[in-house]
Amino acid sequence: MTEHLDSIVLHVTRYSDSYSIAQLLTKQRGRISLLLPIGSSPAKRRRAALFLPLSQLEIVANFAAGRDLATLRESAAIDLHPRVHADPARSAIAMFVAEVVARVVQGNEDSAALYAFVSQAVAILDRSPRSPANFHICFLYHLGALLGIRPDVDTYTEGASFDMLEGVFTRGGNPSATLLDPDRARALHAITRITFANYHLFRFNRDQRHEVVTSILRYYRLHNSTLGSLRSLDVLSQLFA
Repeated sequence: MTEHLDSIVLHVTRYSDSYSIAQLLTKQRGRISLLLPIGSSPAKRRRAALFLPLSQLEIVANFAAGRDLATLRESAAIDLHPRVHADPARSAIAMFVAEVVARVVQGNEDSAALYAFVSQAVAILDRSPRSPANFHICFLYHLGALLGIRPDVDTYTEGASFDMLEGVFTRGGNPSATLLDPDRARALHAITRITFANYHLFRFNRDQRHEVVTSILRYYRLHNSTLGSLRSLDVLSQLFA
């Protein structure tokens, strides 16, 4: 069955001398794996240049019954987000965002809503004149809401801790690896007000930003076992931690 899909590139891995496998987030089908022909011909090099992290493409793919891999028939750019790939800071963020989405989106979520969110976020990353230093924090918080793991902000009171297993702020509980102390809980609660319109207004030093990102990722891992370790985090940490 042949389908036309709106897609966002997440990751491309070399599979053989003739093919790579591309992980895509699509508006119509959620995350898919696509067999991508590679080679040295001009047409294949131009096609490979389209498949950069977070590029938006219109593709025509064939889905065969009983096969996990779709095969690519045609591809065309919707928006390649040139500034994302030209700027080292934005490029590092793009790799991080793409890796997170590739890990946590398994295909059962509302694909249209996820696609719209990622598409809007990438456009902001590409076009905003603001510093991108807090972009990934904002992205992680709002992606978590779409995945159903938003903290219950209504339970916050000054001096409360945060129970990462239950997703609530609490006055009880013994200190543990899954209970954020009141200072960290206060910082997390502040993050619940972050948006793509105001993320540049949040002020963190390197240690504070590292603590915020680490805490959010710990929360993700408690609620989404597919996240695992992130190779792109080291690069991002060197730039913005």
